[in-house]
Formats: sequence, structure tokens, C-alpha cells
Amino acid sequence: MPAADAAPISDDGRTGTVRAVSRWQIVGLSINDVIGSGIYLLPATAAALLGPASLWAVLLAGFAVALLVLCYAQAASYFDQPGGGYLYAREAFGPFAGFEVGWMLLVTRISTAASLSNGLAEAVGLFWPAAREGAARVFVVAGSLGLLVLINVLGVRTAARAGVALAIGKLLPLLLFVVLGAFYVDPSLLHSDAPMPVDHLGEAALLLLFAYAGFENLPAAAGEYRNPRRDVPFALLTMIVLVTIIYFSVQLVALGTLPGIAQSTSPLAEASAQFGGTALALILTVGAAISILGTNSNTVMMGPRYLLALSQDGYGPRALSAIHPRFRTPARAVLLLGAIALVLALTGSFKQLALLSVVARLCTYIGTAVSVLVLQKRHRGREGALHLPGGPLIPLAAIALSLGLLASASAQNLIAAAIALAIGAVIYKFRRAPGA
Repeated sequence: MPAADAAPISDDGRTGTVRAVSRWQIVGLSINDVIGSGIYLLPATAAALLGPASLWAVLLAGFAVALLVLCYAQAASYFDQPGGGYLYAREAFGPFAGFEVGWMLLVTRISTAASLSNGLAEAVGLFWPAAREGAARVFVVAGSLGLLVLINVLGVRTAARAGVALAIGKLLPLLLFVVLGAFYVDPSLLHSDAPMPVDHLGEAALLLLFAYAGFENLPAAAGEYRNPRRDVPFALLTMIVLVTIIYFSVQLVALGTLPGIAQSTSPLAEASAQFGGTALALILTVGAAISILGTNSNTVMMGPRYLLALSQDGYGPRALSAIHPRFRTPARAVLLLGAIALVLALTGSFKQLALLSVVARLCTYIGTAVSVLVLQKRHRGREGALHLPGGPLIPLAAIALSLGLLASASAQNLIAAAIALAIGAVIYKFRRAPGA
């Protein structure tokens, strides 16, 4: 086991939280946050947009997202504090820019928690149809959120262990799918004489790149990691390699075993039924539910850390910066995020809530990549910091990528993001003195 895992558990003096999460737990959390419901729907949707070329598009998307991951890895190597993109933008450009990035991160986390809770009800509905509506849907949505809130109130070690366990639970069905399905791949299904569709390239780019989203949340809880400056960059880089391999392998088997995949509503389960029978199809269906629950577990863990960081800097009620005296977690922030997410989940649809997070997430990517350009110069001599090859080239490429994706977003999404930024500016005006 790496030396970082042997580091003693300690307190973070600024936040009052406990540094208890080890390197490999952080790797598990990062994988858990990225691999969610998307992988179970991605093969069909990508195939519908790009045909067999979707296989290589998945791989290309992994390389593209790696640009953003490298920006976060470098920024994380400079700091021990929690906050992630909020911290990076604040240190680079001052409190207003930092707050707006932190605010958009918070909007992303709350809307993601709500949308995933709805998505879980849909996934459970595949083997319990009643869960898609009425009291049973409320039970699944409220029950799952309540369980995750409880786990995260009880302690970061409990939350980290639950996150790693759920990551393993979601990976095993996918690995089983890939290993068994590899023997049944029909190479003719991986090629087509028809030209690749180009009408929906922008939509496909958003879909593919956001299948990799979620990595940006990992630095948010840096105050509870044993050695965040070393372990967060390691976890981010390990994650993007493993996730790209997994996505490519799953897309390969799905395309190669399921004719007409573009019309499928549950591609992995249907493909599994082709070569593994109903038992494997059921395993993949249950795996989809575990995958969504696992991603939401990370969302409920990381989201309150943005509330904690913002509150400690004077934004919002001071009570949100309180640490539970026994569990050493931001319990009030966890409860508030869970309550807001529950209301949104019960009043909105999965698609509406997911779209709300799309442009908000892009704003945070741009904010971090631009911040790295400043932080590179400011901390260039810092011992132990990660140094990217090419100096500013990778952050500049990440900025161009994010702006290109932003241009592909719908007017509705852009307007929603503008409204969220305006609300954030109003909240910023009422900042109190930190600690007051």
C-alpha cells in the first residue's frame, strides 16, 4: 500500500474536519463520481448520433476530458484546503470570481443530486415498475436521498467507505459485461458504409464529454483527505485512464453484440440478454441502479463541502460552517443540500434537472482552466507541485474545448446559466465578514 495511505489521521485546523480519507479511497471516490447512469445509456445514444464511429468518439472524448482533468490535477497540487474550483478561482482572481465559480458548482451539485434521485427511480422501475410514479417513486427518491444524507452526516470515513463499496458494486457488472461479451463481438457491426452523421456533432460532443463529468468535485473535500496535494492529482489521473478504458470497452461490446443498438432504451441489459441470458441482463439492470446510487453518494458527500467553504468565507448563514462535534462533518450543510435536492427531485424531471447542470458545469471548467494560467506563475517554484508539459498550452486547450462546448449548448441552457450567475451576484452583495 502506498505510503500516503499510511499517513496518520489528523485534523484540518481551518475547517475542524478530520483528515481520514486515504489515496486509494480517493481513487475509488473519483471513479464513483464519474461512472454513473450515463454508461448504461451512452452506447445507444452515441450510436444513434454517430453510428459505429461512436466507438472512436468515446476514446477521443476521454483524451479531450483529460485536458480538463490535468488542469484540476495541477491546481489541486497547490492546495490542502477544501473548495475545489471555488478555491482556485478565488486565489487567482479574487472573491467575486471565486464565489461565482463556487456558486455554479453548488448549483451543479444540487441539480445533479436531484436528477440522479429521479434517475434512480427510473432504474429501479425496470424491475419494480411501481417505482416510476406515485408513492413508490417518492419512497425511492426520498429513501435514497435520506440514506445518503445519513451516511454523510455520520462521518467522512463512513461516506468514503460507502462510496468505494458502491464503486466496486457498479464496476463488477460492467467488467462482467465486457469479459463475457468480448467473445461474442461481431466485427461487421463495428463498421458501416454509410457516412457518419454530422448534423448532431455538437450534441454528441456534449453527451460524450459529460459522460466523463464529475471529476471536478473530488478536490471539494480536500480538507478531509490525508495528503490532498499528492493524492488528489494521483487520483484524478488514475481515474481518467481507467474510466476511458472502461467506456471504450463497454461501447465496443455493446456495438458488437446488439444489432439496432441505436433504438435500444436499455442497451447494456439488451446486449447482455443476447449473449448471457436473462440472468446477466438482470445483473446489468441492478448494476445501473447501483451505479446511479453510487454517483449520488459522491454528490451528497462533495456538495456540502462547497457550502462549507462558501459559508466560512462569509457567504450564506454562518450556521452552515458549523462542524458536528461528534461526527466532525458539516452536518447542517449536508442536511440542507439533501432537503433542497429532495424538493427539486419531486417537482422536476431527470432531463430538466440534468440540463440545468450542463452549462453550470462548463462555467466551472472555464473558471478553473483560466485560474491555472495564473496559479502556474504564482506557484511555479512550489515544492511537490505538479508541472504540466507545455506550460500554458494544456490550460489554453482546455479553455478552447470548454468554450466550444458552450457554443453547442441550447439557448435555454445558456439563459438558465445566466440567471443562476445573476442570482449568485445578488447573494455576493450580502456577504458578511468571515466568522461574523
